Amino acid sequence: MYERKLQLKEGKGGAAISVRVTPRSSKNEITEVLDDGTIKVKITAPPVDGKANHVLLEFLGKVLGIKANQLEVVAGQTGRDKLITITGLGPEEVQQKIVAYMS
Repeated sequence: MYERKLQLKEGKGGAAISVRVTPRSSKNEITEVLDDGTIKVKITAPPVDGKANHVLLEFLGKVLGIKANQLEVVAGQTGRDKLITITGLGPEEVQQKIVAYMS
């Protein structure tokens, strides 16, 4: 069973997660949760013209069972470390869905 606690924050109408992205991977996947609670995600898209951010939000939407437009990169648009807000799901639901994906 997965025990490391994700770095989740309660937001207005949802939650926020910290993500570290590795672009140009062979597949889209959540690989681990770092010691600080940041979720490490590999994405197939290159970090060009916002493509990696778009693919990241689409992928996380599928993992969480929500539409990509319920996710938004609010910090780290051009960096590997990002803060993503999630509308419509609370921190507990996000934790459960990410843990279920990684199991």
